[in-house]
Amino acid sequence: MRHSTKKLELTGQKYGKLTVIGPAQNIGSRTAWRCQCECGKETIVKTNCLRSGHTTSCGCMSPGGTPGKGPLGLTYIDGTCVQMLQAKTIRCNNTSGVTGVDWMPGKHRWRAMICFKGRRHYLGSYTNFEDAVKVRRQAEHDLHDEFLRKFAKSMKES
Repeated sequence: MRHSTKKLELTGQKYGKLTVIGPAQNIGSRTAWRCQCECGKETIVKTNCLRSGHTTSCGCMSPGGTPGKGPLGLTYIDGTCVQMLQAKTIRCNNTSGVTGVDWMPGKHRWRAMICFKGRRHYLGSYTNFEDAVKVRRQAEHDLHDEFLRKFAKSMKES
């Protein structure tokens, strides 16, 4: 027996400083929403992050109220944490040793992905681990490194 699940409608609801404008493209398998922050910026947030209270702004305000700072004083731009990109750390649950590359046992392939500005980008699946790593590194160069260069330049100019 199959049961249907009714999709939530969050448009118009307010979560902290965010007001839901409408649905957005899913992030992975998760439903996401376009939200307008009180500061004027738009951001994409997953349903569970809104409803749990985990995400209550675009990242524009820290608990102390400093513009451009998020939790713990980290700098967020368009939903991207500058310090996280600069650190290039590997998460403790990573099994491949390379961020954004994981093994899909059911398909016997390596998957490459990258997250940037609140969106997950699928970069392909590969039989060869080195190919997946190469594609991921190129995406880091194209997305993250360029973003960090522009950020550093804007900091020098201000």
